[in-house]
Amino acid sequence: MKKISILGSTGSIGTQTLDVVRKNGDISVVALAAGSNIKLLAEQIREFGPKLVCIGKPELESQLKLLVNDIDVKIVSGNQGLVEVATIPEAEIVVTAVVGMMGIIPTIEAIKAKKDIALANKETLVTAGHIIMRLAKENGIKIYPVDSEHSAIFQALNGEFKKEVNKILLTASGGPFRGKTIEQMKNVTLEDALKHPNWSMGKKITIDSATMVNKGLEVMEAQWLFDIPATKVHVVVQPQSVIHSMVEFVDGGIMAQLGSPDMRLPIQYALYFPHRRPLDTKRVDFFELKQITFEKPDFTNFKGLRLAYEAAAKGGNIPTAFNAANELAVSKFLARKIKFLDIPDIIEMAMNDLSFIAEPTVEEILDTERSVYELIESRW
Repeated sequence: MKKISILGSTGSIGTQTLDVVRKNGDISVVALAAGSNIKLLAEQIREFGPKLVCIGKPELESQLKLLVNDIDVKIVSGNQGLVEVATIPEAEIVVTAVVGMMGIIPTIEAIKAKKDIALANKETLVTAGHIIMRLAKENGIKIYPVDSEHSAIFQALNGEFKKEVNKILLTASGGPFRGKTIEQMKNVTLEDALKHPNWSMGKKITIDSATMVNKGLEVMEAQWLFDIPATKVHVVVQPQSVIHSMVEFVDGGIMAQLGSPDMRLPIQYALYFPHRRPLDTKRVDFFELKQITFEKPDFTNFKGLRLAYEAAAKGGNIPTAFNAANELAVSKFLARKIKFLDIPDIIEMAMNDLSFIAEPTVEEILDTERSVYELIESRW
């Protein structure tokens, strides 16, 4: 029986990972970590029986203990508790599904503890890819992408030679505002931005999809995962979300991975690689679908995507500035403190005003995040 731990068990990826566990019956969940949803976490403890659980907010630890005081489970909290879940000796694979840069340190510690990683926390590679990929190689561990697009690329490359890749075609749905101009997006509401046409995701990533920032983060993630420059990662808008991404090889041949928009597929593929298991997902019916369409990405009206390529080109701690600024801007938008179009403007300001560091350490990456937050709070 395969043993896993999950960082971010009450979020969208975490709950879908547990659904994969539930449906297959041959994976043991040895540890869970969540942010603040103690009610759902308590339910997960009762169903899956982990031996170790972390609640992100230390002040909630006593409440969680009361909810499961009849169960033999160790409960920890905070960042140190997150690392404890990531490095629990019994786990073979760590599913990193926490949102944001808080995933960097537990991912690094999991790699050092020789755990394979099912990676759903793209910010880890965006900000610390130069550290993470080197550590993974040094420790002989595998990183299995859980993002649908990166999983598709991973599947398309299976059995192929990476040196024969010409470019990656990273698909995007275009989000809820595909085809809209800046003028048309000036007064969009939070409710509008949370209405993704195809995918069911958490609030933060849904807003990132609406701004196209998510696709920019995925471009930067892809360059590290597949050892290819961002200039060879081309975004293609494919509104039906049936083609999850493609790889073009030097001979002009293209490999694509298709399927219904269901995150359980890449999650399950990561957990069982190289094998596939049956999945009760909706199958693609090409006669019902009739057509798959493609569009060029709009770098003018969706400035966040253009800025992501600029961040990738500059490198160093600039991708961290991009990511940190986006995280804080999205949280402000979700709290209705700023407008939708303020998000890319805040990112641009942070990228332009930050002191450049060519090869940032983990400490310098986290310092960059703090500096970006202070800069934004002083101006917005």
